[in-house]
Amino acid sequence: MMTTELLIAFLASTAGAATPLVVASMGELVTERSGVLNLGMEGMMLIGAVVGFGVTLGTGSMAAGLLAAAAAGMLMSLIFGFLVLTLQTNQVATGLALTLFGIGASAFIGQGFVGQTVAPMPHLHFPLLSELPFVGPLLFRFDAMVYASVALVVAIGWMLARTRLGLIIRAVGESPHSAHAIGFPVIGLRYGTVLFGGALAGLGGAYLSLALTPMWVEGMTAGRGWIALAQVVFATWKPRGVLVGAYLFGGVTMLQFHGQGMGLAIPSEFLSMLPYLATIVVLVIICRNPQTILLNKPMSLGQNFKPD
Repeated sequence: MMTTELLIAFLASTAGAATPLVVASMGELVTERSGVLNLGMEGMMLIGAVVGFGVTLGTGSMAAGLLAAAAAGMLMSLIFGFLVLTLQTNQVATGLALTLFGIGASAFIGQGFVGQTVAPMPHLHFPLLSELPFVGPLLFRFDAMVYASVALVVAIGWMLARTRLGLIIRAVGESPHSAHAIGFPVIGLRYGTVLFGGALAGLGGAYLSLALTPMWVEGMTAGRGWIALAQVVFATWKPRGVLVGAYLFGGVTMLQFHGQGMGLAIPSEFLSMLPYLATIVVLVIICRNPQTILLNKPMSLGQNFKPD
């Protein structure tokens, strides 16, 4: 039977499950809007998770852990950027290799962290607002990363739509040759978006090991890097769509933990695969109309550019 307490717990946990996806997906969205396809999200998130956890465990500072995770993600993306932007390697193959490298490297680095825990990221408290019935637990009792992820969506949406930098990023993603012809530094700009995407992927991974489940477990992203990639397509490269898709995925993910309390007589195995099944179904529905995808897809996505 659905109770008010159970509903609040379900909705609140949905926000936590959605946050790493929002953060990582927004980084990938900016990267793709410049025309670069980075399939290494899973690897970068894992590296961010293990580095963020390790630094936090060693220093006792969660801020240091988050900064280290962002730096680790940027380092991974710098490797990717050097290969695809400077050496002109295939973006798809390089991204897949980056994921495999991240999976192996994170498992190696995290060997000494297995079984250890850190204090979870603290929740913010807003006087009076946090004490409001129903609304308080739903809106005013989350950690800083939950609020920062929503602010990130708003900021990136505004940047892409309203600023000169956003216009240049979109121009490079649509036609790098034309952008280069009028004087824009295409390679430099793409390096910037790739590094930005890597930093957010690292932060998304760190949120898993520092807030969602404050411990290190090998392969703890459990495919979230691939879901983050799918979220960008689901959103048709629009920031607000990423937010909707991430919270949809987060809600479906939380069903496996709250399903029995809600009276859902569904096998746990089915609930465990439901988030990934839902993602596939949504993508299939969207892709049935090619015009929906092509409307916002950067025309040069996945294509290398070499200045003349």
